[in-house]
Amino acid sequence: MKKIIMTLLLTAVASFAFAHSGGTDKNGCHNDRKNGGYHCH
Repeated sequence: MKKIIMTLLLTAVASFAFAHSGGTDKNGCHNDRKNGGYHCH
């Protein structure tokens, strides 16, 4: 049980660490100025 909880916790922390800033449009998409693209979540 501890391994499952730790895995979930680490996954949550990693998702915040690699998230990027910027608002999304009504479709959940945005321009990624850093990489020069448009993508959706």
